[in-house]
Amino acid sequence: MKLDIGCGAHKLPDSYGIDRLALPGVNLVSDLNGGIPFPDHSVDFIALSRMLPYVHDLTFVLSELYRVSTHKAVFCLLCPYAHNFRYSSNPYLKHKFDEHTPRYLTSQFLQPEGSPVCPPISPYHHFPQPPYDFRLLRMELFYEAPYRSDFYEPDELEMLKELQANVVAEILYYFVVVKGPLTEQEWASMCNQVHPEPHTVKLLRSIAP
Repeated sequence: MKLDIGCGAHKLPDSYGIDRLALPGVNLVSDLNGGIPFPDHSVDFIALSRMLPYVHDLTFVLSELYRVSTHKAVFCLLCPYAHNFRYSSNPYLKHKFDEHTPRYLTSQFLQPEGSPVCPPISPYHHFPQPPYDFRLLRMELFYEAPYRSDFYEPDELEMLKELQANVVAEILYYFVVVKGPLTEQEWASMCNQVHPEPHTVKLLRSIAP
């Protein structure tokens, strides 16, 4: 089963749509804060767009996403980027996401030598081990309009986002849910696979240069 959480009126084909509003195509009107009403190990793909930063208890919701997922399920997550004044001043936004967030969602280290597509993930031993294991497959940044131009080289954009705010608008992650053995080769192969994208991501791509 595939879940599209926060699907709005444009859920992914062949997926089960969950939203807080009763919009066309939504199969279940539900709030993530109350949990996910699905059995354990029943979902092999989850798309979650722009909702996770607003939940009350992030650990609880991530644990629910982990619970309903099968081993090696793919979790696609789109979030507002933390270092953007438009989001940092939002009083309803409770959790921040950037390129360092994946370090806190797993206690494992997996990084094929020389891999250009998977940013490194390293354990933070002074934090409690999380009750879930989401390992990053890839992530992608969507830039604000002034930076969506061929004028900037990728290394220039990388430097700009480290030096100033309001360069990046949103961040997209793909994770694999790990509940059993996962070899480095399996993980590296999944990093390079093409996975479904929610409608919101397709809209973001449509405005890219």
